[in-house]
Amino acid sequence: MFGFSSLAQAFDLQQLSDQLAKPDVIHGNFIQEKHLRALPQPLTSKGTFVLAKNHGLLWLLKTPLQQDYRISPQGIARRDANGWQMLPNKSAGAEQNRLFLAVLQGDSSGLQRDFELSLSGDAQNWKLTLTPRSMLLKQVFNQINIDGGELVHSIELLETQGDRTLLRMQDSTSAQPLSDAEQHDFAE
Repeated sequence: MFGFSSLAQAFDLQQLSDQLAKPDVIHGNFIQEKHLRALPQPLTSKGTFVLAKNHGLLWLLKTPLQQDYRISPQGIARRDANGWQMLPNKSAGAEQNRLFLAVLQGDSSGLQRDFELSLSGDAQNWKLTLTPRSMLLKQVFNQINIDGGELVHSIELLETQGDRTLLRMQDSTSAQPLSDAEQHDFAE
């Protein structure tokens, strides 16, 4: 009866990082809702993603327009008729994408440089709250909420101007390896 409390260990950031860093490849669908103060309805985009350890993230928008992005440690590239084109690194979008990569890959040390991290829950059902440290990030975000279990389920960005972005990752699986086409996309 009395031995259970010593078995119950707190779920900490290191365990979360280890858990999120485990899969080599994650495939899934996403729905992104951008809630803008000026619009009554959110702007919704949908697509698929592939997160590959040591490669980065393929972010393949399907609706409302088709556009493929590759986010890697080298930066962000967008696919056009001539292949992958690197985008300028200075944009706010570039920061946001670097952030997504750190979150999805469980890079808590990278996140801790820029944010105060607060974790609650356990390995099957956790919530991570990021509060910006730097003045630059404080100008953009009030906070970022991330929910998940074995993998990340949702990321919510609360912006200082009152806008918010909710990103829901659905049907994520770590069971499939990279396809030849995906390997090719990361290699270019």
